[in-house]
Amino acid sequence: MDWGSDLWDQQEVIERHTLSGLELLERYVKFVRERAEIEQNYSKQLRTLSKKYSRRGVREDQDTKPSNQQSFQEVLNQLNDYAAQREQLSENMTLNICVELSRHLQEMRQERKNHLCEVKRAQQNLESSFKLLEISKKRFEKEWREAEKANQQTERVQQEVSSTKADVEKAKQSAHLRMHVADECKNEYASQLQRYNQEQNSFYHSEIPSAYKKLQEMEERRIRLLADGYVQLSESEKNLLPNINQCLDAIISTGRNISETQETLALIEQYRSGAVPPADVEFEDYSQGVKAAASDNTTTHLPKVRIKQLFHKKNKMMFPDKNTPSSLEDLSRLPLDQRRRRLQEKIDDIQKELQRETEQSDALMKMKDVYEQNSQLGDPSSLQPQIAETAHNITRLRGELNKYQGQLSEAGGGTLQHDASSSEYITVLSDPIGSPSENIYECEFDEDFDIEVPIGQCTALYDFDGGSEGAVSMRAGEQLSLMLEDQGDGWVRVQRASGDVGYVPASYIQII
Repeated sequence: MDWGSDLWDQQEVIERHTLSGLELLERYVKFVRERAEIEQNYSKQLRTLSKKYSRRGVREDQDTKPSNQQSFQEVLNQLNDYAAQREQLSENMTLNICVELSRHLQEMRQERKNHLCEVKRAQQNLESSFKLLEISKKRFEKEWREAEKANQQTERVQQEVSSTKADVEKAKQSAHLRMHVADECKNEYASQLQRYNQEQNSFYHSEIPSAYKKLQEMEERRIRLLADGYVQLSESEKNLLPNINQCLDAIISTGRNISETQETLALIEQYRSGAVPPADVEFEDYSQGVKAAASDNTTTHLPKVRIKQLFHKKNKMMFPDKNTPSSLEDLSRLPLDQRRRRLQEKIDDIQKELQRETEQSDALMKMKDVYEQNSQLGDPSSLQPQIAETAHNITRLRGELNKYQGQLSEAGGGTLQHDASSSEYITVLSDPIGSPSENIYECEFDEDFDIEVPIGQCTALYDFDGGSEGAVSMRAGEQLSLMLEDQGDGWVRVQRASGDVGYVPASYIQII
């Protein structure tokens, strides 16, 4: 069974059904396109969310974070990869389904139009042939009636007594002519009838079945394409599931690899100063007079500091300011264990960077030799700025390495937690023989012992020679300690890393 043989008289049904099928295919294309847009927007929102909660800052500060915080960054990175998979899914839906089905839809619309036009042309030809048949039939009918009238007129003329032989002969010739014309019309009518029957037979048994069968085949292709579109919609996502699952498994693995015990112990390892808690404060009995004075002579006196500054500096030792620039002076203020660890980290970083610069220098020298041997490959003088810059970097890194190694050797010499260059810190004396009661903190108020503490950090925007009295010179990009803000006169008081203190224009610096 097919449309051509069983639905030859259901043209309207076939037209309506094929149109409905193409409209369904078009609706599915729009559905997939909107689904792809949803995936695209979802991917953008995931990327925005990942960027919003991603950790910012220098690489060194990020590496010092606890592993559970670093793991959250890994979760955000995996979420970003997950968003990339959703974006890939959107592209696959657009290219493999929307574009392909839209192309087939356009071709099928044109194909359906062509088949229906064939049916319409066949119908028009059949109707034209039928009109010609009707015309020939009416003409034959008319001429036959005229011939019968001519025969009857001939009979009346023959019966009349008054008719002459010429009148009879004339009537017979007229009747004969009419009969001849009627016979021609009869033959034309018979020929037209035969032609119409042939065209009608061809229309209902050949042209209509062929056109409807082609429409049926087109409809079957449309249904197959739509069914394949359903499958591709699922397969597009199913094929990306391994990558998506990989991202999700990485997030699961990141969470399971976190050890809460190691996390808490890492804080101890990072901030352990090695200092011992202060000993009990000894009771001083002033009622004993001289004895008390003698006792004072045996007491180990510590540097006098203000109580407010004592706790302020102690807090700065335990919790360093994140805005404090990484410099030799700042490292010297750290407790001994932390100082050793930070110095070793800086030495390792400088050694890695020095290794990279050395390798780059070797590569540039080899490239220069190649250019000197074959000038067509390049100009050796073009590499000179890079070679000079690399040599400068190597010299600078070696100088920094020597400084940090020297500080590390000094920090590894003893257990004294006191920097002789500064009297702002509390000195802890550990005597393995003496009594713990002899280790005390002596805190007094001394109005002459006033320490100026920086209130922030700033960066020089321009060079300043500092030629006037009370001013200090600086270079663009140099990091300074802010000692006193602008009091309305356009000047601020700063301290350089070398220790020089003076005033610079407020518009020449940027507060961090």
